[in-house]
Amino acid sequence: MTPLKNYIDGQWTASSATDSLLVVNPATAERLAQVPLSPAEEVNQAAQAAQAAFPDWRCLPPTQRVQPLFRLKFLLEENLEDIARTITTESGKTLAESRGELRRAIENVETACGIPMMMQGTYLEDVARGIDEFMIRQPLGVAAAIAPFNFPAMIPFWFMPYALACGNTYIVKPSEKVPLTMQKIFNLIDQLNLPKGVINLVNGSRETVDAILDHPTIRAISFVGSSPVARYIYSRAAAEGKRVQCQGGAKNPIIVLPDADMEMTTRIAADSAFGCAGQRCLAASVAVTVGAAGKSFADSIATAAAARKVGNGLEDDVQMGPVITPQSRDRVEQLIQTGLEEGATALVDGRQPQGLPAGNFIGPTVLQDLKPDGELAQTEIFGPVLGLMQVETIEDAIALVNRSPWGNMACLFTSSGAAARKFRYEAEAGNIGINIGVAAPMAFFPFSGWKESFFGDLHGQGSHAVEFFTQTKVVVERWPKEWSRQF
Repeated sequence: MTPLKNYIDGQWTASSATDSLLVVNPATAERLAQVPLSPAEEVNQAAQAAQAAFPDWRCLPPTQRVQPLFRLKFLLEENLEDIARTITTESGKTLAESRGELRRAIENVETACGIPMMMQGTYLEDVARGIDEFMIRQPLGVAAAIAPFNFPAMIPFWFMPYALACGNTYIVKPSEKVPLTMQKIFNLIDQLNLPKGVINLVNGSRETVDAILDHPTIRAISFVGSSPVARYIYSRAAAEGKRVQCQGGAKNPIIVLPDADMEMTTRIAADSAFGCAGQRCLAASVAVTVGAAGKSFADSIATAAAARKVGNGLEDDVQMGPVITPQSRDRVEQLIQTGLEEGATALVDGRQPQGLPAGNFIGPTVLQDLKPDGELAQTEIFGPVLGLMQVETIEDAIALVNRSPWGNMACLFTSSGAAARKFRYEAEAGNIGINIGVAAPMAFFPFSGWKESFFGDLHGQGSHAVEFFTQTKVVVERWPKEWSRQF
């Protein structure tokens, strides 16, 4: 196969890389493409092109900078089905999930088009007699995103449209496991006739990432992935004086109270735990049942898990696809075994599902009586596995949530407004759901994360993205009247 190309300085360019990786369809094991592991010099080429483009791009009025984003929105919508099929083919998720992912990407483009209002500063007259003071926002320069495999379209758009609208230039490094989606999207970006160098794409792996982290021209880094890698990227980039926002891993709990609507709760919890094969940072991983909710929820979620159809996500009736690689499948299966050895009981065991093609398939799995201090309860599985724990009070449930080192999401299912308020007030997580299984913020809210689930200060999306991709400048002015008499 001819290796995929990079997009640098407004044109597609072949990489000089001597090493490459295969891109494989996780549902069929079909070889899809060959992705080059671009060397540091190609990161440098992209950074230099972006730096050269920055002065003119930042001088464009914001109303002009968002015009290409308006066009991009329509191109993404016109090509939604084609891009969604590419997402499914390389990542394994269902076609419905891929369409939803791309819709979320488009929402961020739409939100970023409001930058003429979102980027405004503040002004105050007479902070002292005859002296005015105001604050303006200015772009940083060159910024970059290091994207994960699980949402190859959506997550780069948590950052990219805001960076461009604010006047920055940009580099995207897609996951080497799923580079084809960004190839399609950059083919659309190429039609926007942006100035050369304003946006660039560099494929690669560890060496490419390190080159981005160390490059002196790149001022800001956005990352989504596992917490160990997030910590590494945050530490290394911050040591170079860069702004960094790193979304890490999670162990997301959902709490089920006895007064919850059990049918609705089961349906939503199953979608949260098993959607995208559990490979999302907001997947429910632990269900904590309170009091009398334990028996009914365990029975209903086990039934829902056993009934979920697993297969190739391009097939219309499939509800869950494979995990991304054979290594991921083996890891998840080993973690299930670890849970059983720690004393959990498999209400549904999804290992080695029958009647499926030679892909990376694991069926939905439900493990009852998960030990709160066990390895499985402390480990991000990133697969379709839901552990069940039982407590007696909502206070006990909140204590379990808050003792976790993770803080990405926590959800409560109840019909009590008082319980809901108590939970959202006390639960230590950045994204809270009330009768919601995936508390994914809309594009105009920041994608929050706390504790070991996030490294940085400002999150992706919305107003946080605008703050992240701009620096503030405060101006204090005095204009004595006598200086104006000549006029």
